Amino acid sequence: MRNKVRCLIIGSGPAGYTAAIYASRANLEPVLYEGLQPGGQLTTTTEVENFPGYPEGITGTELMEDLKKQAQRYGTEVLSGRATAVDFSSHPHKVTIDNENVIEADTVIISTGATAKYLGLPDETKYAGQGVSACATCDGFFYRKKTVAVVGGGDTACEEATYLSGLADKVYLIVRKDYLRASQIMQDRVMNNPKIEILFEHNTVGLFGENGVEGAHLVKRMGESDEEKVDIAIDGFFLAIGHTPNTDIFKDFLELDEVGYIKIQDPTSKTNIEGVFAAGDVADTHYRQAITAAGMGCRAAMDAERYLSEKGL
Repeated sequence: MRNKVRCLIIGSGPAGYTAAIYASRANLEPVLYEGLQPGGQLTTTTEVENFPGYPEGITGTELMEDLKKQAQRYGTEVLSGRATAVDFSSHPHKVTIDNENVIEADTVIISTGATAKYLGLPDETKYAGQGVSACATCDGFFYRKKTVAVVGGGDTACEEATYLSGLADKVYLIVRKDYLRASQIMQDRVMNNPKIEILFEHNTVGLFGENGVEGAHLVKRMGESDEEKVDIAIDGFFLAIGHTPNTDIFKDFLELDEVGYIKIQDPTSKTNIEGVFAAGDVADTHYRQAITAAGMGCRAAMDAERYLSEKGL
């Protein structure tokens, strides 16, 4: 393990590994720390069918292994461990790994990703990859001509429900409140979609099924005198209640938006701190796809290389 590096990459999803491929090919001798979830969110999905170059599809875990091997082939040092603290107040930047090792880095690429919010039901874990998903674009294809449910009442939930309505025969939109939080245009879109049925004032309390999700246990008007238990038959259960970007350790130094995503200076990956770059879901509030994260990783590595070159480091 080196204590002084030119390029330190924190996080190992498509953004981190792609940054590593580009950085190592540019002779930046990058060191990448994989974090708590080596391979990132993609390792929690089963089949990935929308990543270019894999006509037969590939599992998320295999795809990440391929990217990791490619990065290592060009000289990236991939290490297990997670960043637990940073100090970006002076150059070189300091990053603490696992609360003990401090690494000095001329450039830092942050690709720590985001974590989808779940309701916290044990059944969500039980049926993970068997009907429970937090990404309609990733997994909607598997539910063609089937019945699915989307949980949430904001723009994301309405977008996911609309997207799924183009594939599934029926989409339930499960909304806790008696109204939608989404923008008016998104509300109109779901209200006028014959395939979408909105279940206002419904809470999901469980899922059921033998070999995967076959239905959901709901409670209508929970806690009220007219509370009512409702079961719906579904093949897929989609969470659309938001993501939490993994940015806690950076908040004292980096400019974040109100949710916690790192603000970058488009079209670059530059943050408000010189020599610190961000890529992937940690800075992407909009697309959140493996391929867009990979593209951002490429940008971050090229930005880091230019920065080092300009500074003569």
